[in-house]
Amino acid sequence: MPNSYKEVLPNIKAFIFDCDGVFTDSTVLLLPGGEQARTMNVRDGLAVQMAVNKGFHVAIITGGKSTLVRERFVGLGVKDVYLKIKNKMEVFDRILADKGLQPEEVMYMGDDLPDVAVLQKAGLACCPKNSAVEVLEVAQYISPMDGGKGCVRDIVEQTMRVQNKWSLSNEQSR
Repeated sequence: MPNSYKEVLPNIKAFIFDCDGVFTDSTVLLLPGGEQARTMNVRDGLAVQMAVNKGFHVAIITGGKSTLVRERFVGLGVKDVYLKIKNKMEVFDRILADKGLQPEEVMYMGDDLPDVAVLQKAGLACCPKNSAVEVLEVAQYISPMDGGKGCVRDIVEQTMRVQNKWSLSNEQSR
């Protein structure tokens, strides 16, 4: 096991994230018809888009069911968006097999109890600073940012900078 999470950054090939509590502040606005609206940080979105454009595999595994969440990530170039997932480990293992990835090549960021098993298997376990205690206990890197407040950008940017891939091409937008 590396002494520091920074030793793992050069080997990361994929970013896999939970959604609620990571890209959002865990708040949902209940709308007529049952839709649940969320807010997301545009800087997190730009970092995801940059990662996709630089060849990183990016996936979302969430227990949420919002089609608006899927649309947001697909719009950023994320092809693998898994909604309504009860067993995140099954999906994580499937992504590894389908993409030919080893756990040590994957950064996973989650914030709550359903993420713990995946965090324990991922090569780099990350979480926002306002995560559940059980997540904070297993995380190798705790972002100084809360969920929905730039924690995704924080770890993606660090990883891409270490790999000399942090640059914006002109066709990107948030």
